[in-house]
Amino acid sequence: MELPEIDDFEALLCTDIPLLDVRAPVEFSQGAFPASYNAPLLDDAQRKQVGTCYKHEGHDAAVELGTRLISGAIKTARIARWKVFFSENTSGVLYCFRGGMRSKITQQWIFDETGVQIPRVKGGYKALRRYLIDQTESLAAQISPLILSGRTGSGKTHLLRQLKLAIDLEGLANHRGSSFGRQVSPQPTQINFENRVAIALLKLSRSGATHVVLEDESPNIGSVHIPHALYERMRQAPSVVLEATIERRIDITLKEYVVDMLPQYVDVLGSEEAGFAALSEYLRNSLMRVKRRLGGKGYTEILGLMDAALDDQAHSGSVDVHREWLRRMLTRYYDPMYDYQRDKRGRVVKKTGNFADVLGYLEEYQ
Repeated sequence: MELPEIDDFEALLCTDIPLLDVRAPVEFSQGAFPASYNAPLLDDAQRKQVGTCYKHEGHDAAVELGTRLISGAIKTARIARWKVFFSENTSGVLYCFRGGMRSKITQQWIFDETGVQIPRVKGGYKALRRYLIDQTESLAAQISPLILSGRTGSGKTHLLRQLKLAIDLEGLANHRGSSFGRQVSPQPTQINFENRVAIALLKLSRSGATHVVLEDESPNIGSVHIPHALYERMRQAPSVVLEATIERRIDITLKEYVVDMLPQYVDVLGSEEAGFAALSEYLRNSLMRVKRRLGGKGYTEILGLMDAALDDQAHSGSVDVHREWLRRMLTRYYDPMYDYQRDKRGRVVKKTGNFADVLGYLEEYQ
Protein backbone atom coordinates (compact mmCIF):
# COMPACT_ATOMS: atom_id res chain seq x y z
CA MET A 1 0.00 0.00 0.00
CA GLU A 2 1.04 3.58 -0.62
CA LEU A 3 1.60 5.39 2.66
CA PRO A 4 0.60 9.07 2.96
CA GLU A 5 2.62 12.14 1.95
CA ILE A 6 2.17 15.73 3.09
CA ASP A 7 2.99 18.77 0.94
CA ASP A 8 1.30 21.64 2.82
CA PHE A 9 4.63 23.10 3.84
CA GLU A 10 3.18 26.33 5.25
CA ALA A 11 0.93 24.50 7.70
CA LEU A 12 3.69 22.05 8.53
CA LEU A 13 6.17 24.77 9.49
CA CYS A 14 3.87 27.43 10.92
CA THR A 15 2.15 25.10 13.37
CA ASP A 16 5.41 23.57 14.63
CA ILE A 17 4.37 20.02 13.79
CA PRO A 18 7.03 17.67 15.22
CA LEU A 19 9.33 16.37 12.49
CA LEU A 20 11.26 13.10 12.62
CA ASP A 21 14.42 13.53 10.55
CA VAL A 22 15.70 10.10 9.47
CA ARG A 23 18.79 11.43 7.67
CA ALA A 24 22.24 10.62 8.98
CA PRO A 25 23.56 12.76 11.87
CA VAL A 26 26.10 14.50 9.62
CA GLU A 27 23.28 15.68 7.36
CA PHE A 28 21.19 16.81 10.31
CA SER A 29 24.07 18.80 11.82
CA GLN A 30 24.47 20.78 8.61
CA GLY A 31 20.87 21.92 8.48
CA ALA A 32 17.44 21.03 9.85
CA PHE A 33 14.26 22.68 11.12
CA PRO A 34 13.35 24.02 14.60
CA ALA A 35 10.75 21.33 15.31
CA SER A 36 12.87 18.43 14.04
CA TYR A 37 14.42 15.51 15.92
CA ASN A 38 17.11 13.29 14.44
CA ALA A 39 16.59 9.51 14.66
CA PRO A 40 18.39 8.20 11.57
CA LEU A 41 17.71 5.11 9.54
CA LEU A 42 21.42 4.90 8.66
CA ASP A 43 24.17 6.31 10.84
CA ASP A 44 27.05 8.24 9.28
CA ALA A 45 29.26 5.20 8.66
CA GLN A 46 26.39 3.12 7.25
CA ARG A 47 25.30 5.96 4.97
CA LYS A 48 28.84 6.24 3.63
CA GLN A 49 29.00 2.50 2.98
CA VAL A 50 25.69 2.49 1.15
CA GLY A 51 26.64 5.56 -0.87
CA THR A 52 29.92 4.00 -1.96
CA CYS A 53 28.12 0.81 -2.93
CA TYR A 54 25.57 2.75 -4.95
CA LYS A 55 28.31 4.63 -6.79
CA HIS A 56 30.20 1.48 -7.79
CA GLU A 57 27.56 -1.27 -7.94
CA GLY A 58 24.24 0.49 -8.50
CA HIS A 59 20.84 0.92 -6.83
CA ASP A 60 19.89 -2.70 -6.18
CA ALA A 61 23.21 -3.57 -4.58
CA ALA A 62 23.01 -0.48 -2.35
CA VAL A 63 19.49 -1.40 -1.21
CA GLU A 64 20.61 -4.93 -0.45
CA LEU A 65 23.57 -3.66 1.56
CA GLY A 66 21.38 -1.22 3.48
CA THR A 67 18.96 -4.02 4.33
CA ARG A 68 21.82 -6.15 5.68
CA LEU A 69 23.26 -3.28 7.71
CA ILE A 70 19.92 -2.43 9.31
CA SER A 71 18.62 -5.80 10.41
CA GLY A 72 18.12 -7.81 13.57
CA ALA A 73 18.79 -5.93 16.79
CA ILE A 74 19.76 -2.72 14.96
CA LYS A 75 16.44 -2.63 13.11
CA THR A 76 14.56 -3.36 16.34
CA ALA A 77 16.34 -0.50 18.11
CA ARG A 78 15.63 1.92 15.25
CA ILE A 79 11.92 1.10 15.25
CA ALA A 80 11.71 1.34 19.05
CA ARG A 81 13.18 4.84 18.92
CA TRP A 82 10.73 5.95 16.23
CA LYS A 83 7.81 4.47 18.17
CA VAL A 84 8.75 6.51 21.23
CA PHE A 85 8.91 9.69 19.14
CA PHE A 86 5.49 9.18 17.58
CA SER A 87 3.88 8.05 20.83
CA GLU A 88 4.97 11.40 22.30
CA ASN A 89 4.20 13.36 19.11
CA THR A 90 1.02 11.89 17.66
CA SER A 91 0.73 14.58 14.97
CA GLY A 92 4.33 14.04 13.86
CA VAL A 93 5.60 13.72 10.31
CA LEU A 94 8.85 12.22 9.03
CA TYR A 95 11.28 13.10 6.28
CA CYS A 96 14.60 12.13 4.71
CA PHE A 97 16.65 14.13 2.23
CA ARG A 98 14.42 13.85 -0.85
CA GLY A 99 11.36 12.07 0.52
CA GLY A 100 12.45 8.83 -1.10
CA MET A 101 13.84 5.50 -0.01
CA ARG A 102 14.80 6.25 3.60
CA SER A 103 11.52 7.89 4.58
CA LYS A 104 9.49 5.22 2.74
CA ILE A 105 11.34 2.42 4.53
CA THR A 106 10.85 4.17 7.87
CA GLN A 107 7.14 4.63 7.17
CA GLN A 108 6.74 1.01 6.19
CA TRP A 109 8.58 -0.38 9.20
CA ILE A 110 6.55 1.77 11.58
CA PHE A 111 3.33 0.66 9.86
CA ASP A 112 4.34 -3.00 9.96
CA GLU A 113 5.11 -2.73 13.68
CA THR A 114 2.20 -0.54 14.83
CA GLY A 115 -0.38 -0.32 12.04
CA VAL A 116 -0.07 3.49 12.20
CA GLN A 117 0.32 5.40 8.92
CA ILE A 118 2.81 8.20 9.59
CA PRO A 119 2.93 10.82 6.79
CA ARG A 120 6.21 11.65 5.09
CA VAL A 121 7.15 15.04 3.69
CA LYS A 122 6.82 15.08 -0.07
CA GLY A 123 10.23 15.93 -1.49
CA GLY A 124 11.79 15.65 1.98
CA TYR A 125 14.28 18.07 3.49
CA LYS A 126 15.35 19.38 0.10
CA ALA A 127 11.82 20.49 -0.79
CA LEU A 128 11.24 22.12 2.61
CA ARG A 129 14.55 23.96 2.39
CA ARG A 130 13.83 25.21 -1.14
CA TYR A 131 10.38 26.36 -0.02
CA LEU A 132 11.84 28.38 2.86
CA ILE A 133 14.47 30.03 0.67
CA ASP A 134 11.77 31.07 -1.81
CA GLN A 135 9.48 32.31 0.95
CA THR A 136 12.22 34.47 2.46
CA GLU A 137 12.71 36.18 -0.90
CA SER A 138 8.99 36.81 -1.49
CA LEU A 139 7.93 37.66 2.07
CA ALA A 140 10.84 40.08 2.64
CA ALA A 141 9.54 42.07 -0.31
CA GLN A 142 6.01 42.16 1.13
CA ILE A 143 6.68 43.42 4.67
CA SER A 144 6.94 47.04 5.78
CA PRO A 145 9.71 46.87 8.38
CA LEU A 146 10.35 49.42 11.09
CA ILE A 147 13.76 49.27 12.73
CA LEU A 148 14.21 49.56 16.49
CA SER A 149 17.47 51.43 17.14
CA GLY A 150 19.24 52.60 20.25
CA ARG A 151 22.56 52.50 22.04
CA THR A 152 23.91 49.29 23.54
CA GLY A 153 22.16 48.51 26.81
CA SER A 154 19.08 50.63 26.13
CA GLY A 155 16.77 47.59 26.34
CA LYS A 156 15.92 47.07 22.67
CA THR A 157 15.66 43.28 22.87
CA HIS A 158 13.43 43.43 25.95
CA LEU A 159 11.16 45.92 24.21
CA LEU A 160 11.08 43.86 21.02
CA ARG A 161 9.87 40.85 22.97
CA GLN A 162 6.88 42.84 24.23
CA LEU A 163 5.57 43.12 20.66
CA LYS A 164 3.45 40.54 18.89
CA LEU A 165 4.52 41.51 15.36
CA ALA A 166 8.30 41.45 15.63
CA ILE A 167 11.20 39.22 14.71
CA ASP A 168 13.98 38.83 17.26
CA LEU A 169 16.92 38.17 14.94
CA GLU A 170 19.41 38.04 17.80
CA GLY A 171 17.26 35.45 19.54
CA LEU A 172 17.11 33.36 16.37
CA ALA A 173 20.88 33.74 15.96
CA ASN A 174 21.53 33.00 19.66
CA HIS A 175 23.88 35.98 19.82
CA ARG A 176 23.55 39.54 21.12
CA GLY A 177 25.16 41.01 18.02
CA SER A 178 28.16 42.63 19.70
CA SER A 179 31.73 41.83 20.73
CA PHE A 180 30.33 40.53 24.03
CA GLY A 181 27.40 38.88 22.25
CA ARG A 182 28.37 35.22 22.46
CA GLN A 183 26.02 33.01 24.45
CA VAL A 184 26.90 29.93 26.49
CA SER A 185 25.23 27.62 23.95
CA PRO A 186 26.50 27.68 20.34
CA GLN A 187 24.98 29.60 17.47
CA PRO A 188 22.93 27.74 14.87
CA THR A 189 24.47 26.90 11.53
CA GLN A 190 23.86 29.42 8.76
CA ILE A 191 21.26 27.11 7.21
CA ASN A 192 19.43 26.65 10.51
CA PHE A 193 19.43 30.40 11.11
CA GLU A 194 17.99 31.03 7.65
CA ASN A 195 15.33 28.39 8.30
CA ARG A 196 14.38 30.04 11.60
CA VAL A 197 14.13 33.46 9.96
CA ALA A 198 12.01 32.10 7.11
CA ILE A 199 9.62 30.39 9.51
CA ALA A 200 9.30 33.59 11.57
CA LEU A 201 8.41 35.49 8.38
CA LEU A 202 5.93 32.77 7.41
CA LYS A 203 4.19 32.91 10.78
CA LEU A 204 3.84 36.69 10.59
CA SER A 205 2.52 36.45 7.03
CA ARG A 206 0.04 33.77 8.08
CA SER A 207 -1.28 36.15 10.75
CA GLY A 208 -1.79 38.85 8.12
CA ALA A 209 0.99 41.08 9.47
CA THR A 210 2.89 43.44 7.23
CA HIS A 211 4.12 46.08 9.73
CA VAL A 212 7.00 44.19 11.30
CA VAL A 213 9.50 45.51 13.86
CA LEU A 214 13.12 44.32 13.80
CA GLU A 215 16.10 45.38 15.83
CA ASP A 216 18.81 47.39 14.08
CA GLU A 217 21.53 44.92 13.07
CA SER A 218 24.70 44.69 11.06
CA PRO A 219 24.61 42.17 8.20
CA ASN A 220 26.28 39.61 10.47
CA ILE A 221 25.07 38.54 13.90
CA GLY A 222 28.04 36.70 15.33
CA SER A 223 28.91 33.91 12.89
CA VAL A 224 25.69 34.02 10.86
CA HIS A 225 24.46 36.58 8.36
CA ILE A 226 20.96 37.89 7.77
CA PRO A 227 19.43 36.69 4.47
CA HIS A 228 20.23 39.26 1.80
CA ALA A 229 16.65 39.96 0.75
CA LEU A 230 15.59 40.70 4.32
CA TYR A 231 18.66 42.78 5.14
CA GLU A 232 18.11 44.96 2.08
CA ARG A 233 14.55 45.69 3.26
CA MET A 234 15.87 46.50 6.72
CA ARG A 235 18.60 48.76 5.35
CA GLN A 236 16.03 50.94 3.56
CA ALA A 237 13.52 51.07 6.43
CA PRO A 238 12.85 53.96 8.85
CA SER A 239 13.60 53.61 12.55
CA VAL A 240 12.46 54.42 16.04
CA VAL A 241 15.14 55.21 18.61
CA LEU A 242 15.00 53.92 22.18
CA GLU A 243 16.76 56.16 24.68
CA ALA A 244 17.98 55.29 28.18
CA THR A 245 20.21 56.88 30.81
CA ILE A 246 23.77 55.66 31.13
CA GLU A 247 22.99 54.16 34.55
CA ARG A 248 20.07 52.23 33.10
CA ARG A 249 22.26 50.99 30.27
CA ILE A 250 24.92 49.84 32.72
CA ASP A 251 22.25 47.97 34.68
CA ILE A 252 21.11 46.15 31.56
CA THR A 253 24.58 45.26 30.27
CA LEU A 254 25.67 44.13 33.74
CA LYS A 255 22.71 41.77 33.86
CA GLU A 256 23.30 40.43 30.36
CA TYR A 257 27.09 40.09 30.42
CA VAL A 258 27.66 39.03 34.03
CA VAL A 259 24.61 38.26 36.15
CA ASP A 260 22.74 36.09 33.65
CA MET A 261 25.81 34.42 32.15
CA LEU A 262 27.29 32.99 35.36
CA PRO A 263 24.45 30.58 36.25
CA GLN A 264 24.32 29.41 32.63
CA TYR A 265 28.01 28.51 32.72
CA VAL A 266 27.57 26.84 36.10
CA ASP A 267 24.65 24.81 34.77
CA VAL A 268 26.65 23.63 31.75
CA LEU A 269 29.94 22.96 33.56
CA GLY A 270 28.53 21.63 36.81
CA SER A 271 30.30 23.72 39.44
CA GLU A 272 30.56 27.31 40.64
CA GLU A 273 34.34 27.28 40.23
CA ALA A 274 34.26 26.06 36.63
CA GLY A 275 31.38 28.39 35.81
CA PHE A 276 33.18 31.44 37.17
CA ALA A 277 36.37 30.53 35.30
CA ALA A 278 34.37 30.26 32.08
CA LEU A 279 32.67 33.60 32.72
CA SER A 280 36.07 35.23 33.30
CA GLU A 281 37.45 33.76 30.09
CA TYR A 282 34.38 34.89 28.13
CA LEU A 283 34.71 38.49 29.37
CA ARG A 284 38.45 38.69 28.73
CA ASN A 285 38.21 37.12 25.28
CA SER A 286 35.35 39.43 24.34
CA LEU A 287 37.41 42.45 25.36
CA MET A 288 40.38 41.13 23.38
CA ARG A 289 38.24 41.19 20.21
CA VAL A 290 38.06 44.97 20.35
CA LYS A 291 41.61 45.64 21.56
CA ARG A 292 42.62 47.31 18.31
CA ARG A 293 39.66 49.70 18.37
CA LEU A 294 40.23 50.59 22.01
CA GLY A 295 43.93 51.16 21.49
CA GLY A 296 46.62 49.68 23.69
CA LYS A 297 46.15 52.14 26.55
CA GLY A 298 42.36 51.94 26.55
CA TYR A 299 42.40 48.15 26.39
CA THR A 300 44.89 47.84 29.26
CA GLU A 301 42.87 50.25 31.40
CA ILE A 302 39.57 48.44 30.89
CA LEU A 303 41.18 45.01 31.33
CA GLY A 304 42.60 46.15 34.66
CA LEU A 305 39.14 47.29 35.80
CA MET A 306 37.61 44.03 34.58
CA ASP A 307 40.18 41.92 36.42
CA ALA A 308 39.59 43.91 39.61
CA ALA A 309 35.84 43.39 39.26
CA LEU A 310 36.25 39.65 38.73
CA ASP A 311 38.57 39.42 41.74
CA ASP A 312 36.06 41.28 43.91
CA GLN A 313 33.22 39.10 42.65
CA ALA A 314 35.21 35.95 43.40
CA HIS A 315 35.79 37.05 47.00
CA SER A 316 32.59 38.89 47.87
CA GLY A 317 30.01 37.61 45.39
CA SER A 318 29.18 41.20 44.50
CA VAL A 319 28.97 42.33 40.87
CA ASP A 320 28.92 46.08 41.58
CA VAL A 321 32.60 46.65 40.73
CA HIS A 322 31.87 45.56 37.14
CA ARG A 323 29.95 48.78 36.61
CA GLU A 324 33.05 50.90 36.03
CA TRP A 325 34.55 48.88 33.18
CA LEU A 326 31.10 48.54 31.63
CA ARG A 327 30.66 52.32 31.81
CA ARG A 328 33.91 52.82 29.91
CA MET A 329 33.07 50.15 27.33
CA LEU A 330 29.70 51.79 26.66
CA THR A 331 31.01 55.35 26.41
CA ARG A 332 34.38 54.70 24.74
CA TYR A 333 33.60 51.81 22.41
CA TYR A 334 29.90 51.14 21.89
CA ASP A 335 28.69 54.74 21.73
CA PRO A 336 31.21 55.92 19.12
CA MET A 337 30.44 52.79 17.09
CA TYR A 338 26.71 53.49 17.34
CA ASP A 339 27.19 57.11 16.25
CA TYR A 340 29.28 56.03 13.27
CA GLN A 341 26.76 53.40 12.14
CA ARG A 342 23.82 55.77 12.67
CA ASP A 343 25.40 58.45 10.51
CA LYS A 344 26.45 55.93 7.88
CA ARG A 345 22.96 54.41 7.53
CA GLY A 346 21.16 57.72 7.63
CA ARG A 347 17.78 56.25 8.51
CA VAL A 348 14.63 58.34 8.71
CA VAL A 349 13.72 58.51 12.41
CA LYS A 350 10.00 58.24 13.12
CA LYS A 351 10.13 58.41 16.90
CA THR A 352 12.61 58.93 19.73
CA GLY A 353 11.76 58.28 23.35
CA ASN A 354 12.07 56.19 26.50
CA PHE A 355 10.89 52.59 26.86
CA ALA A 356 7.22 53.40 27.54
CA ASP A 357 7.02 56.03 24.79
CA VAL A 358 8.58 53.82 22.13
CA LEU A 359 6.60 50.75 23.16
CA GLY A 360 3.35 52.70 22.92
CA TYR A 361 4.31 54.08 19.52
CA LEU A 362 5.19 50.63 18.16
CA GLU A 363 2.01 49.03 19.46
CA GLU A 364 -0.02 51.72 17.74
CA TYR A 365 2.06 51.37 14.56
CA GLN A 366 1.29 47.68 14.40
